[in-house]
Amino acid sequence: MLSTQQDPIVAIATAPGRGAVGIVRVSGPQLAPLVQALLGRVLRPREATYLPFPDASGQPIDHGLALWFPGPHSYTGEDVLELQGHGGPVVMQLLLARCMEAARDTLPALRLARAGEFTERAFHNDKLDLAQAEAVADLIDASTEAAARSASRSMAGAFSQRVNTLRDALVRLRMLVEATLDFPEEDVDFLEKADAAGQLQRLVASLHAVQGEAKQGALLRDGLKVVIAGQPNAGKSSLLNALAGAELAIVTPIAGTTRDVVQQTIQIQGVPLHVVDTAGLRDSPDVDDVERIGIERAWGQIASADAVLFLHDLTRMDDLAYRAADAVIGQSLPAGVPVVPVWNKLDQVEGRTVPLTLPGGVADGVLLSAQRGDGLETLRQKLLALAGWQQGNEGLFMARARHLQALAQVGAHLDAARSLLLQQADHLDLLAEELRLAQTALGHITGEFTADDLLGEIFSRFCIGK
Repeated sequence: MLSTQQDPIVAIATAPGRGAVGIVRVSGPQLAPLVQALLGRVLRPREATYLPFPDASGQPIDHGLALWFPGPHSYTGEDVLELQGHGGPVVMQLLLARCMEAARDTLPALRLARAGEFTERAFHNDKLDLAQAEAVADLIDASTEAAARSASRSMAGAFSQRVNTLRDALVRLRMLVEATLDFPEEDVDFLEKADAAGQLQRLVASLHAVQGEAKQGALLRDGLKVVIAGQPNAGKSSLLNALAGAELAIVTPIAGTTRDVVQQTIQIQGVPLHVVDTAGLRDSPDVDDVERIGIERAWGQIASADAVLFLHDLTRMDDLAYRAADAVIGQSLPAGVPVVPVWNKLDQVEGRTVPLTLPGGVADGVLLSAQRGDGLETLRQKLLALAGWQQGNEGLFMARARHLQALAQVGAHLDAARSLLLQQADHLDLLAEELRLAQTALGHITGEFTADDLLGEIFSRFCIGK
């Protein structure tokens, strides 16, 4: 741990800009002398006090509420002082500067806080585990109501409780294996008598349940990147506008109107979808340099997509050249990216028979009209199914990619342990090691076993003052 971890810290804890209320927060050991020097009085613990915030000459900078939280009964586990004043940027900067000025004689080590340092201290002082600390940032960054509720549950410890339940079961199983290793001369077969195989099987089943919920939570947090691709004038921009419910992209009958990437985040049942409209894909001598760059960017977006909506124009399905160009695009799409065929402009072919030999097959795609809205709900449900979203998940917790990776590592070690358990006494030492590694991987989620460089990466993504 760095020596600066013990320094008292101060920061503006509210977002930049104008607002009704702004907060300056100070945290550190032994802040009482600073409180006296700053406010000229002693504050009652955990009680809001309305008073002036004076400058060095005694003239008020602002009037507001001061709150004093003596450690360890505070957010960070240290002494915490909060000054809640009017939320103008100049006022907040003046209060911040006054805190630094008052600390020169009473608290000379006071410094500006790094991003996420208040929550990092809460973690180091056992006020939050690492999963809960990450949920603080996820709650702030939540883009949907469902994501905010899930982050709140994680911050309250829902995810950590599931992880700790797995850990406790794993510790009990490790104790049985270690006992068998420590007392090999005993006649009692600890593993068989205690149903070690059954315990391991139930542990694996519990892990799979947690993994399923964590995947849903990660989807709520990160969402799904969906790229709309296809030839010019297939209706890509119209589809983006229809999904977003707003005129975000310019729509004209002129080929090559969209020349750059247009992105909008929407939500379906609380799941964020980052929908990307791209330049029409074509290989033509009429393509100028600007459009060519747009097409290159379109392929770049497709390569990083979680799913591609491959848009086809129903009004040109009888055009052999158009269908041949669609086939070339289809063959060029990345093999690892799921593709949903979408046939647009259904409103313009009414009274005509839709060909049964559409590329990709009608059953695998969606017939729609981006102009009228026909088929949009079917498309939304197909996207949710593609993402693996399951309805009715009211008790979900928030999860991150690193949590999913850690759970996958736990699963790999438990699978190895299950194979070794079948061989019993021949490989008990290896069995014990696999169970230990599984527990270590679980500990990475809550921060029980976590490298300092990972902590630095996690907390550096927080906002200043939190």
